[in-house]
Amino acid sequence: MSKISEPARGQKFPWITIILGILVFAVLIALGTWQVERLYWKEGLLAEIEARTHAAPVPLADIEKIWANGNDVDYRTVTVSGRLLNGEERHFFATYDGYSGFYVYTPLLLDDGRAVFVNRGFVPYDRKEPATRSEGQVEGKVTITGLARNPLAAKPSSLVPDNDLKANIYYWKDLVTMAGQSGIDAAKLVPFFIDADKAPNPGGAPVGGVTIIDLPNSHLQYAVTWYGLAATLVVILAISLWRRYKLRPENELGVDGTSSSDLTSR
Repeated sequence: MSKISEPARGQKFPWITIILGILVFAVLIALGTWQVERLYWKEGLLAEIEARTHAAPVPLADIEKIWANGNDVDYRTVTVSGRLLNGEERHFFATYDGYSGFYVYTPLLLDDGRAVFVNRGFVPYDRKEPATRSEGQVEGKVTITGLARNPLAAKPSSLVPDNDLKANIYYWKDLVTMAGQSGIDAAKLVPFFIDADKAPNPGGAPVGGVTIIDLPNSHLQYAVTWYGLAATLVVILAISLWRRYKLRPENELGVDGTSSSDLTSR
């Protein structure tokens, strides 16, 4: 009698592995689909910002109506006129074009007695004090065109330093505190900022048009990664099952090709 290899007894079908694989596959597909949804959302948001920044400027009253209806006003173009309260400017620590310095936020007094804070632009660190850029301290009525910006409800992160009110250095744009330091009644404060455009200021400072619109859109790469992992998982499981299936005949057949069940019945 020919020698027969031992049958592969006790090897059950790997149900647990298959079930776990299906669960992981479902999670990976869900993550990929979520990133696709985020991709469409981000593309829509970027298109909306692009449309807003290139729209014709509208009066401040139109932006205020949008805000009053509970909608955001970020990046909407606006034109406003008034008198700059240069002695009440606030300084927001920032970097621009590789240099550290400050964005100059100056209250603009409107004809109706209210005020709106305007980010007039960037000044280098050594030009923080208004006396170093006296030409830019414009007197009289001015008209400013720029982008409306939503205020922050609170400090964006615990990693952000607290504002140094004594030194007049802000690390986050606390509109209410800026107004309080500038002696502006909260009831007469326009509830959002305006970033001035690139129109040059006398003396070249501040440098306007410093609004940074940088919204990363990596959702497509993330989606491809999750879907790729799901496909890889399917391939691994398929190879594992294929190898298991291919090995079964060797274990269940003798060297002469006769099955062990046939030999025992003889």
